[in-house]
Amino acid sequence: MDLLSAITIFVLAIFIGFEIITKVPPTLHTPLMSGSNAISGITLVGALLAGTTPLGQFFGFLAIVFAMINVVGGFLVTHRMLAMFKKKG
Repeated sequence: MDLLSAITIFVLAIFIGFEIITKVPPTLHTPLMSGSNAISGITLVGALLAGTTPLGQFFGFLAIVFAMINVVGGFLVTHRMLAMFKKKG
């Protein structure tokens, strides 16, 4: 795959992701965090496969960093949300 095709796919993925996220009502953002963690797992697999060239390794590293931020943030938000439902006392 040449560089122009890879950049085109990357830009389209950003656009589609933005369009999907903006269509989700705010009340569903926290429950959907678990689903985004699964998507981050797919991102990690793709990042590992992208590391065949120096540019692929760089973007793969960035993908791993951003996916891990998403996974950790998702678990923290989910933990905080579930703590709201615990009985105090």
